[in-house]
Amino acid sequence: MRIHRVRTGSSEVRVVRLSPAPARPVLRDDHHWLSMYADREGATRLTAMWSLAARSARSLVYLPIRANPAPRDAIGDGVPVSLGLVLAHHSLQFPIASWKRVRARLGTGRAHTTATPDQDFPDGAAIDHQRWYHRTYRDHLGFDIAAHTLFVVGSPTAFREHGAALRDLTDQAPAHTHRHPGSGHYCVELGSGPWTTARTRGNVPARLHLQYCDTW
Repeated sequence: MRIHRVRTGSSEVRVVRLSPAPARPVLRDDHHWLSMYADREGATRLTAMWSLAARSARSLVYLPIRANPAPRDAIGDGVPVSLGLVLAHHSLQFPIASWKRVRARLGTGRAHTTATPDQDFPDGAAIDHQRWYHRTYRDHLGFDIAAHTLFVVGSPTAFREHGAALRDLTDQAPAHTHRHPGSGHYCVELGSGPWTTARTRGNVPARLHLQYCDTW
């Protein structure tokens, strides 16, 4: 990955940019939902990105995948719009309207490596999913789009709890498609809270469907 520091007026934005695997993963706005496709390497990189986001409260974690082509059998409604992906803590309060200007000034950045421990995400069975629907619960993910980029914004708890589903995609999907070849695709879904709706406040689809593709 590469670290970028971009000055915008009196403030500085720190961007952690991950290098995507060749042509994978892919993210699209399919109008009624957000669709993401990943093979094993792409799912592993996405999970690592999620882990970084849970730990990096002062950074934008950026995966530049807008130019990646979707699998041939991808199903969409109408003409899909390709997107990049940024994960950010809500405490950063980054104004997404400035993202296009920040992205244009990233430059080459500074090379950096880091580890993402397996224990970053809780066991899925240990998560109390019912509390996500309580009106007093605040650790939800939020979706928004700016400059052809999906922003996923949340707290460390939100990234860790939803990251458990991504870890399952990485760990379970490859074996599932071989053991159950006729069962259809393996996928997980992430939602923009606090309650289940079709769209967020900015008219962005409130569901992100992540599908594992063992062949591309």
